Amino acid sequence: MANLDSTFAALADPTRRAILARLALGEATVMELVEPFELTQPAISRHLKVLEGAGLILRRVEGTKRPCRLAPAAVAEIDQWLAMLREALAKNYNRLDDVLATMQSEKGSP
Repeated sequence: MANLDSTFAALADPTRRAILARLALGEATVMELVEPFELTQPAISRHLKVLEGAGLILRRVEGTKRPCRLAPAAVAEIDQWLAMLREALAKNYNRLDDVLATMQSEKGSP
């Protein structure tokens, strides 16, 4: 989880999140990723470089093309970190439920 700072910094940009959403549908080239945006190819390439540096995407060379895809390990790392937060929240809600149940039972007792 050492890479989470760069991961969340990369995810802070809405264009990069949109690129990741597109890549969730499958592999794409830079030119395919440019299509839905009002950005130039070099601008999208800079976004891809940030995503690649954060470990969120992988690229491979296929002739003159460099298709991109999501990096499963990075997504799993984010999910693991979020699972830790979900678990902590669940514990807090369970304690609150216990307190409320105690208060309710004390309120019903004479």
